[in-house]
This record gives sequence, structure tokens and C-alpha cells, in this order.
Amino acid sequence: MEKPVLSSEETKRYARHLVLKGFGGTAQQRLKSARVLVVGAGGLGSPALAYLAAAGVGTLGIADHDTVGLSNLQRQVVHTTAAVGTPKTQSARAFIAAINPNVIVETLESRLEADNVRLITGVFDIVLDGTDNFATRAIVAEACERSKKPLVSGAVSMFDGQVTTFVPGGPRFADLYPEAPREEDLPSCEVNGVLGPVTGVIGSLMAMEAIKLITGVGEPLTGRLLLYSGHSSTFTELTYERGAEED
Repeated sequence: MEKPVLSSEETKRYARHLVLKGFGGTAQQRLKSARVLVVGAGGLGSPALAYLAAAGVGTLGIADHDTVGLSNLQRQVVHTTAAVGTPKTQSARAFIAAINPNVIVETLESRLEADNVRLITGVFDIVLDGTDNFATRAIVAEACERSKKPLVSGAVSMFDGQVTTFVPGGPRFADLYPEAPREEDLPSCEVNGVLGPVTGVIGSLMAMEAIKLITGVGEPLTGRLLLYSGHSSTFTELTYERGAEED
């Protein structure tokens, strides 16, 4: 496949990437060719979408069935007060158009379910999951595994967050989470709260993981779970391995 040509406007827009040693024009062209799906345009999806759009990812998919609420604005930075009551996909699309009109945006305002998730994830190169629902995270992970698509997975609660990356052939979602937690044991933002900047930290890391996967620059968090503590401003890394295949 031919590499996409950067326009003169794009050359100026991405100038700091083009002069970056070890990145340059080849990596930027790969970004322009990439199709990335972001599941959830909320606290994690917002910074991820912002940085992926600014970086020049050619096509961004946004899957979110929710509307913008006033309580979202404390952390979901792509949405505005004027957007309250509108679909998050539309609000995020407007933000992306404002920051980088070169990016193609595809939206899905339906909830991801087992019967539609494979069709959606299958047409993208990479998937980022920033949802706060374990059941949704599990079906997205299963769909990515079956369609052999890399998945960047992030989560936050209160003052803490985590991020990891699953790639075809590597450790799987089921290796990190061998048993589904009970619903009552899962932290809820509505009940426990979350400090806004924590979502910015993890969402930005998710965008960084996607850029590394697209360009081949750097080492993704494959088989590594990166934990962030906002209280202590520390990062801790845990490793996990691929388990045996089930019959």
C-alpha cells in the first residue's frame, strides 16, 4: 500500500513530529493511514481522542451511546457546557473537527453488545477501551482477540489508574482477569468519585500506546500492567503472562 502524502498544511501541523529523531515522516504517514476505534468518549476516551486527533491519526472511530451530562465536565475534557444533553459522539466529533479537520471521524451511538462488537472492532486497526463497565470491557477484549486486533485498555478509580496493552499472540485479557469480579465489588465513579486529572494521565498513556503500536516506535505495555497513584505520584509495573489455551 502506498504511503499517504502529507499536504503542506500537514507538514507544518506535524512539524515537531517530523523533526523528532526516531519518528519523522515515516511514522507520521503511518498515523495518517491508521484507523483507531475509541470505545467510550468519557474520562479516558476524551484525552485519548484529543491526543490521537492532534497527532494526526487518519480515522478515529468513537463508540458511545451516552449523552453529555453536567457532572461529566469535571474530567471529560472534549465536551463543553453547551454540549450538555447532546450525544457524546457528536460532541467529540465537533472537538476533533476543531483541533484537526484532517481527521476522519466515524461514530457509533449504540451500546456495544456481543452481537455487534466484532463487526465494529473488525474494521479498525487498533482499539482503545476506556469504558467503566467490566462486562463491556470483556466483550471488547474477546472481539479484539478473535479478530486479532491490538487492544489498549485503561481504567481509573478515585486517585488511581491503570493501563495495559493486549496484542495478538501475547498475554490476554483473560490472563489478567481470569475471573469476572462481582458487580458489587467493582468501584463506581458515581459512588466513589474520581479526580479529574487522573483520567488525563491514563487517557494520555493510552494514546501513547496506540501511537507506539501504529508507528512501531517504542515498546508497548504488552504483558505489563502500569499502575498510577495520584496520591503519591508514583508508577508501579506488574507483569503477567499468557496462560494455557482452553479446550
